[in-house]
Amino acid sequence: MMFKKLLVFPLTLVCLGNSAFAENSPTTPTTPQARVMLDMNNADDVVKSDRKLQSSLKDGEEVVYYWEGNVYTRIAGEKDRHLFHYWGMNVRASKGFTDPVKGYGYRLVTREVLFYLDPKTNEVVRTWKNPWTDEEVDVVHITNDPVNAPISWARGERGAAKFRGQQIEDKFMYTYEIPLFYANPLAGEYQDYVGGTYQAMEIFNFIADKDELLDASKNVAYPTVSWTRISKLLPWMKMGDRQGYMIFSGSGKKMRGGYDALPEGIRKEIATNHPIYNHAPPLDDARPNETSWTYFKKVMEKKKAK
Repeated sequence: MMFKKLLVFPLTLVCLGNSAFAENSPTTPTTPQARVMLDMNNADDVVKSDRKLQSSLKDGEEVVYYWEGNVYTRIAGEKDRHLFHYWGMNVRASKGFTDPVKGYGYRLVTREVLFYLDPKTNEVVRTWKNPWTDEEVDVVHITNDPVNAPISWARGERGAAKFRGQQIEDKFMYTYEIPLFYANPLAGEYQDYVGGTYQAMEIFNFIADKDELLDASKNVAYPTVSWTRISKLLPWMKMGDRQGYMIFSGSGKKMRGGYDALPEGIRKEIATNHPIYNHAPPLDDARPNETSWTYFKKVMEKKKAK
């Protein structure tokens, strides 16, 4: 999973300050202390609001998204199967930039995990008996390091950044639909001829408090998030040519208490088996991004090398 750059449209926002009066002179008003608010008609402020949504306006400050949900299979001619529950976590940080032409920008660095759980016991699954083949297979959890983004600029080849959310009462709502279609790292070099191309869809829905997101004095906003993923059957399931899809569905939030506020179960699993995931990558991380498919390929190549 990867959070993409905001694409946005103009929205007029009016912000009013609160009146105040001196304690020792009730008839003499003081100067109102109006909050400084981000302006969603300003491309630089749009990108700043994006950065607050995704991470923090403070360089290097780590934030954590947590979500949980369920995993189903959809195979033609049979009922959908509820295979797993899951816990997911993404730890991230960002760095801001300014450019005389492009304006304000930021770069996001992240790493993430998703652990498959037994839907009855809620325990992390280590091996799994494939109900279609009756074969016991090793479970390969999602451990993507890194999942970074290029710099998001206020102004670029597509023009100025604009607000693309919608306001419902006191909330901003955002929907990002990300179709994925690219060469499958597990397939050969003739995918255009014989098939095998990787195809998936990820859908993110964020809901943020409008005042919190636009308040320029606050570095971080704490939205809720829902996530849906539709993809091919997972490679570690060892399904061969069987046709079908995985459906991931879940919801979560950016944690106000950071990593320490995560549920005990996921923190224990990270500490025991994946300890680097308690912090974000360095801000200058230049490594290529990892996906569940590229990671699985590394796992299989490591097994073959033994």
